[in-house]
Amino acid sequence: MDVMGDKATLFETGRFVQPSGPVEAGEAADDAAEEVRQRLAAEAGDVEAMSVLGAMLLRRGDLDGAESHLRAATAAGDRAAANNLGVLLHQRGYGDEAAGWWRIAAVAGSAAAAHALGRYHRERGDEPAAEYWLRQSAEQGHTLGAYALADLLEHRNDPKAEQWMRVAAERGHREAAYRLARALDRKAGHAQESGADAALLEEAEQWYRQAAARGHRRGALHLGAILEKRGELKEAGRWYLTSAKDGEVRAACALGFLLRDAGDTENAALWWLRAAQEGDGNAANALGALHAERGEQQTAERWYRAAMDAGDDNGAYNLGLLCAEQGRTAQAEQWYRRAAYAGHREAANALAILLLQVGDAAGAEPWFSKAAEAGSVDAAFNLGILFAGRDSREDAAEALRWYERAAAAGHTEAALQVGIARLRDGDELAAERHLRCAAGGGSTEAAYRLATVLDARRPPAPSHELGEPAHEKTECEEWYERAASQGHRRAQVRVGMLAAARGDVVEAARWYREAAEAGSRNGAFNLGLLLAREGSEPEAAVWWTRAADAGHGRAALRLALVYARRGELAEGQRWADRAVTLGPGEVAERAARLRDALRQELSA
Repeated sequence: MDVMGDKATLFETGRFVQPSGPVEAGEAADDAAEEVRQRLAAEAGDVEAMSVLGAMLLRRGDLDGAESHLRAATAAGDRAAANNLGVLLHQRGYGDEAAGWWRIAAVAGSAAAAHALGRYHRERGDEPAAEYWLRQSAEQGHTLGAYALADLLEHRNDPKAEQWMRVAAERGHREAAYRLARALDRKAGHAQESGADAALLEEAEQWYRQAAARGHRRGALHLGAILEKRGELKEAGRWYLTSAKDGEVRAACALGFLLRDAGDTENAALWWLRAAQEGDGNAANALGALHAERGEQQTAERWYRAAMDAGDDNGAYNLGLLCAEQGRTAQAEQWYRRAAYAGHREAANALAILLLQVGDAAGAEPWFSKAAEAGSVDAAFNLGILFAGRDSREDAAEALRWYERAAAAGHTEAALQVGIARLRDGDELAAERHLRCAAGGGSTEAAYRLATVLDARRPPAPSHELGEPAHEKTECEEWYERAASQGHRRAQVRVGMLAAARGDVVEAARWYREAAEAGSRNGAFNLGLLLAREGSEPEAAVWWTRAADAGHGRAALRLALVYARRGELAEGQRWADRAVTLGPGEVAERAARLRDALRQELSA
């Protein structure tokens, strides 16, 4: 008989007996038969049977029955029995005596006993002893020993923790797999700048997947998040569902967002409700937003309050937004302040805007600053506007500094303002760079100003011989057209002028008319010129009248000439007077000569 054998390993996975679940009748009968067989062998003096029988009784919770058999087997030198006797005594509250038997078993080579002894010492704060015995267990291939050793080393920030966590994970320990994945995930976050994060993320995903497959709900949550970020929404949803069904409220919340994005708001609301009722503030906020969209303001407010009570500052911020939409300014300010004091940067920005709206610029500035320093791009832009509205050179420099900060974070309008400032300073290259960013971000004004910068660099267009094809559109024309198509009136006029220069009268007229109808006096004047050249002077006069009424001096001069040719001298004199007033100088001079001539004609 191998008296120091390790056959009875029933309790080598831990020190505490777990109640057995319901079993089938056949299995129960088999267990009973096996117990009878082991009992007979034990009574006949079989040490191994004593150990196995003691383990069986211990598993069943019969501590009194188990103890005598385990003591007998231990006395005969069975190390597994010594380990299980330690388990039994530990459950009865005799920790020191249990440790004595674990030590005997561990010295005899029981990895499970070494693990239990290591845990015992760690619970009592004796980390050197704990590390010694856990290392003994881990080096013998005990999975729980490897995990416990990794946990101890990680607590000390020992880099070797990952090595043992990996050992435990490779042996199937799901918590080790999860924690290894988390460690790799964090490493990937730190390694993003060096580009070494891809391999780490890939390995982290594999360990999350292993943990999730073994029923680790947080592993399933993180795996779902990775898949969702990658766009694999169907599989992400499956893992979120698995995790949520296991009770992970964050997975229930994430599943809700996934369903909402797929258009299934009803099922999304069910999962958010489940998570919110378990205290998830993010889910409560989502429910609040859903009810607010439906116009159910009271229900929305209730869920926002629930989010706030769950410790989510977004709840107070969203309450502020809700009150602001309803015109409850004082209450909006109250909720914004609460969230802002808690460090919510967008609430700080919203509070500053609210204060600015009621004329408290001095009160708004520190909140804009707080939000901007916390990373709010909108607040940085708003600070730029605030300083730009002041007169001093120092304030202008401060405005530019905040605009640059917002522009660096991708704020389109801030990039436009930086571009304008650089143009004003004569730094054309820096201006172009910022204008391109703003124009690429959709800014119509930036597209127009970028076009003007590029237009100024264009060499004079060569004269084309008759029949030579028109030149292709330049980049500046493309930017003009982009701005024009977005309703920029000056860009529309410029596109019309470029089309006219190419001889495309129809295209030119289209753009001039569009600008004129939007209120551009230059568009109206140029459209009049085009119509007059085409022989439609009466219609041209209509557009010149519109331009002149809007303050266009040249249009007034043209009208004076039209009426003079028609013999309507008084009307011609009236428009000449108008042109003199409007200018510019050259136009005023010509208009004055015409006015004097018409006056002489009228008095003749």
